Amino acid sequence: MARRQRGTPVHGWLVLDKPEGPSSAQAVARARRALDARKAGHAGTLDPAATGLLAIAFGEATKTVAHVTDAEKSYRFTVRWGAETATDDAEGAVTASSASRPSEAAIRAALPGFTGDILQVPPQVSAVKVEGRRAYALARSGEAPELAARPLHVARLALVAMPDAGQAVFEMDCGKGGYVRAIARDLGRALGCLGHVAGLRRLRAGPFTLEGALGWEALEPENAAALRAALLPVGAGLGAMAELACSAEAASRLRHGNPAEVTPPGPLAFGAEAWVSHAGQPVAIGHYRGGQLHPSRVFVLD
Repeated sequence: MARRQRGTPVHGWLVLDKPEGPSSAQAVARARRALDARKAGHAGTLDPAATGLLAIAFGEATKTVAHVTDAEKSYRFTVRWGAETATDDAEGAVTASSASRPSEAAIRAALPGFTGDILQVPPQVSAVKVEGRRAYALARSGEAPELAARPLHVARLALVAMPDAGQAVFEMDCGKGGYVRAIARDLGRALGCLGHVAGLRRLRAGPFTLEGALGWEALEPENAAALRAALLPVGAGLGAMAELACSAEAASRLRHGNPAEVTPPGPLAFGAEAWVSHAGQPVAIGHYRGGQLHPSRVFVLD
């Protein structure tokens, strides 16, 4: 006899303005308890010391998490000059220091070298895997793994404020896999003054922004009804991907993993990734070929 699943079926997205302190996993667990949801996950880790946007997916929305994780993200962060740390942020021990402080002109002149397609070595304390083990686990056990540089696209890196000579505030839009801590570390090295992240806030993740985001205090079981009302639809995580319509018969075929006729909203390239809905509900994600969608993921809403 199959074991009964715990929790209730909940499908959709909540956007949380995560405070400093809790981890992303703790935030997901709190949201899941508040809604008594069977399944939940998040689209992109925020360190405990970081604040800002954490998109939490429930139920069938977890099937769209990769599309948000892979999307462009925006951050505002403060770099403190004069010290490099073991973690590239204020949590780690200082490993090197400098009395030098950069001028505004020097900072602005250095920024083009960190935009466009660049190579970035992740921080030693990161989730990158080295021979099957996480880099942060190796670092905490006293090892210093050699991490390979990884490609990163930085669409924008702008200096937005200089509160004093010892720190500067930046905003950055970047693609998947970007480490703000590594940007701060490498910028400090390029300027000859060293640096680390002293504050970090995520402003955007793919289609999600902080506008209307929930606060930490909202994630309580007594607010379950309001939280359900605040849920964004499963398709909200699919961003700019084309949404196609289909008939009830086609929806049935797609949900069984078979190609079916769909109606694009306009011209759509052969092989383009798209998603299909019927009667306001998501049906499948797949590739469009000659008037049909060939499904790669299907949605089963309770």
